[in-house]
Amino acid sequence: MKIDRNQRLFVANELEINSWEAIKPYFDNLLNRSIDNKEDFEKWLFDRSELDAVLEEDMAWRYIQMSIDTKNEEFSNAYTLFVSKIQPELAPLDDQLNRKLMQSPFVKDFMADDAYRIYFRSVKTQLNLFREENVSIEAFLNEKSQEFGSISGAQTIEHEGVLLTMQKAAQFLKEQDESLRKSIFEKISNRRRLDVDALNELYSELIKKRHELAVNAGFENFRDYKFQALGRFDYTKEDCFNFHEAIKSLIVPLVKDIQKKKLDKLGKDKFKPWDAEVDPEGKAPLKPFQTGKEMLDGTISILGKIDSYFADCIQTMEEMGHLDLESKTGKAPGGYNYPLYEIGVPFIFMNAVGAQRDLVTMVHEAGHAVHSFLSRDLKLTGFKNLPSEVDELASMSMEMLTMKYWDLFYSNQDDLNRAKREQLEGILKILPWIAQIDAFQHWVYENVNHTIEERYAYWRKLSADYGTGLTDWSGYEDMLETSWQRQMHLFEVPFYYIEYGIAQLGALGVWKNSIEDYGFAVENYKEALKIGYTKSIPEIYETANVKFDFSKSYLKSLADFIKEELNKI
Repeated sequence: MKIDRNQRLFVANELEINSWEAIKPYFDNLLNRSIDNKEDFEKWLFDRSELDAVLEEDMAWRYIQMSIDTKNEEFSNAYTLFVSKIQPELAPLDDQLNRKLMQSPFVKDFMADDAYRIYFRSVKTQLNLFREENVSIEAFLNEKSQEFGSISGAQTIEHEGVLLTMQKAAQFLKEQDESLRKSIFEKISNRRRLDVDALNELYSELIKKRHELAVNAGFENFRDYKFQALGRFDYTKEDCFNFHEAIKSLIVPLVKDIQKKKLDKLGKDKFKPWDAEVDPEGKAPLKPFQTGKEMLDGTISILGKIDSYFADCIQTMEEMGHLDLESKTGKAPGGYNYPLYEIGVPFIFMNAVGAQRDLVTMVHEAGHAVHSFLSRDLKLTGFKNLPSEVDELASMSMEMLTMKYWDLFYSNQDDLNRAKREQLEGILKILPWIAQIDAFQHWVYENVNHTIEERYAYWRKLSADYGTGLTDWSGYEDMLETSWQRQMHLFEVPFYYIEYGIAQLGALGVWKNSIEDYGFAVENYKEALKIGYTKSIPEIYETANVKFDFSKSYLKSLADFIKEELNKI
C-alpha cells in the first residue's frame, strides 16, 4: 500500500516546531481571518484541521521516541519542551478558536450533517471546560504524569547473570518449577518495593492537581470533570456503578469456578501469588513465536486471511518503520497504537517477549491500526479523534476475529486449544480487574484528601470484592495492596479504563456474529471502523451489528455465551 502525506494547503512543509513562535502565525491567521460565507467557514475548518494534525503528529513522535528510550535525555527534553512551553501557549488560543467557530452564523448550515453535529458538540464541551487558570496545571500534569513511564521503565531484575525487564521476568512465572517461580516473584516484588513510595507520592501529587483543575472548572470533583472531558454523552457514572455490580455478581463467580478447577489440578487449597500463571496440567508456557519479526510476519499472514486490506495496513507500517515491538531495557512498559493524523499511518509500540499475551497484544494494536487506516480519509482531524469506547471496540474485536486463524502460530491442536481457552478465560478474568480499577478511581477522586493508608485499605476492600479469595498473600500483603501501581492508566490517562470493559462486551458481540457468519461480521466491523467519530457511539456499535449495552441482562447473555464456547474447546 503506497501512502503519501496529504499536501499541506495551510501549514508550510518546512515548518520546524522548536518554539511557540514558530507556530503562532498560524493561530493569528485563523483568529484574524474574515469568514463571510459558508465556503469561507469550511475553508477555515479545513485549515484548522490541518494545523491540528500537524501539531498532534509532532507531539506524537516526541512521546513515541521518549517511550522507546526513557533514558534518552534528548527525547525526554523534546517532549518536555512541547508540554511545558508549547502546549500552555496553545490552550488559550485553541479556546479562542473554539469561540470563533461556535459564534459563526454558518455553524447552522452544517448541523444537519451528523459528523459536524458531533464535532461541534465536542467543541462546545471544550469551551465549557476551559479555564485560563488551568493552562499551567494542564502543563504540569502532562509533564508529571510521564514520570510513571520513567520509573517503571527503569525496573529490572537479575536472573542467572542476565538483566531482565519486568515483562521478560514475568515469563518465568509460567514455568513449572515452583521454586523458580517463587524466586522470580520475590525478585520482582523486591524491585517494585523500591519504587512504592515514589509512585505513591507521584499519584498523590497528580490527584491533588487534578482536583484543583476540576474545581477551577466548576466541578465538585475530577471524576465529574473528566466525564465531560472524555465526551461521555451516552452513559453516566451510575451506569458505571451498575457495571461494577454486574461484574461482581455475574463474572467473579465464573472466575472463581475456573480457579477452583485449576487448584484441584495443582493439588492445592489456595494459590500462592506466583501460581497465577502456571499451567495446572504441568505443561510448558505457550510460546507462539521466538522473535518480534516472527510475531509480525505471522500476524500479517493472519490478517491477510481475514481481509487483505488488514494485512496491507500492517505491512505498510513495517515498511515505514512505524513499529517497535520487542521488550528491551529502558523502554517504557505496556503497548499502544499511536494515531498519526497527518500521515494517517499510526505507530505500534509494545514489549514482546515471545508469550501468547504478546500475540494478543499485537493483534489488539493491529485492530487500532486498521481503524486509523480506514478512517484516515475523513475530512477533519476531529472526525478521527475517537472516543475510547469506539477505539477499543476495533482492537478487542480484532483479537476475537483472529482466533479463527491462530493455527498459523500453533500447529499442535492441544496448544491451539490452550491459547483459545486462555483468551476466553482471560476475558473473564480481566473484566473484574477493569471494574476494580474503575471503582478505585471513583473513590480516589470522591475522597481526594485520603491518606496513603486509607488508599491501601480501600484497595484491599476492592480486592476482596472483585477477587475470588483463592490466593494466599501471607507475607506479601504489601504486594497486593500496591498492585494498583502497575496500572499505567491511573497515572497517565485517568478514567480511561472502563472503556475496555464496555468495548469487550461489544467485541464479544462481533465474535458471536462471526461464528454465525464470518464474512458478514467482518464487513460490518469494517463499516463501523470507517465511520470514525462521525456518528454517535450507539450508532457505530449498531453499524458493527452489536449492542452498546453493559447492563446486567446483556452481560449475563454474553457470560453464558462464553461458557458455551469454553465447553466446546
